[in-house]
Amino acid sequence: MKRLLLFAMVCVSMSFVSAQRKFDKVSKVTSSEIRWWGYKVVKTEASSHSGTVKLKSGKFNFDKTVLVDGEFVIDMRSIMAGDVSDEDQIKLTDDLKSTNFFEVKKFPVAKFHLTKIIPLANSEYNSTVYGDLTIKGVRKTISFPANVYVTQFTVVIESAKFSLNRRDFKVFYQSSLKDYFIKNEMDIQFRVSTEKLDNENRIPVKKKK
Repeated sequence: MKRLLLFAMVCVSMSFVSAQRKFDKVSKVTSSEIRWWGYKVVKTEASSHSGTVKLKSGKFNFDKTVLVDGEFVIDMRSIMAGDVSDEDQIKLTDDLKSTNFFEVKKFPVAKFHLTKIIPLANSEYNSTVYGDLTIKGVRKTISFPANVYVTQFTVVIESAKFSLNRRDFKVFYQSSLKDYFIKNEMDIQFRVSTEKLDNENRIPVKKKK
C-alpha cells in the first residue's frame, strides 16, 4: 500500500512539472551589447580604460504573459580593451584575462540571474533591476537602474552605467603594488533584447506579416 501511494505521488509530481513546463514561455536574447570601464586612482579620461565583453547566451522566463526571471551567461574569454590600439591593446587584454584579473581559463563565464524588476516613477530610468551576479565563482546580489520594456514575450533592457566593486569578486592583482593605483570601482552598461521562441522546438517564431 505504501509503495502504491509513493508511486501515485511521484506520478502526480511528474504531471505537475510537465504541466508547468508546457505553459512556460521562453524568450531568448538575440541582440546584446556590454561595455565596461576601469579607472586608475586619479579618475580622469586620460587614466581610464574601457572595452567590451560578449554575452554567450541569455533568456527570459515567463509564466503565461508574466515575466518571472532571466538567466544570462557572459563569455569572459571575449573581454577586450577597446580604447587602446595595437600592442597596448593586446597587452591590456591579455592582462585582463590573466590571473591578475578575471582568470578566464579557470572562470570562462560569468553569470547574471535577474530576479525582479521594480517600476520607478518620475525617474530618468523606468525601473530598478535586481539579480545575482557571479564572477570568478563569487556571487553577489546587485541592483541598477534601467529602462525596461516588455511587450508580450519581447523584452528590451537598457541599463544605466552602474558600478561594481571589483574586489567583491576577487578581481585584483595578487600581491602587487600595481593594484593600489587602480580604482576598486568599475562601471558596466549593457543593452539586451529578445524575440519570442516557440516552446516546443525552441526556434524563433516568425513574425506575422
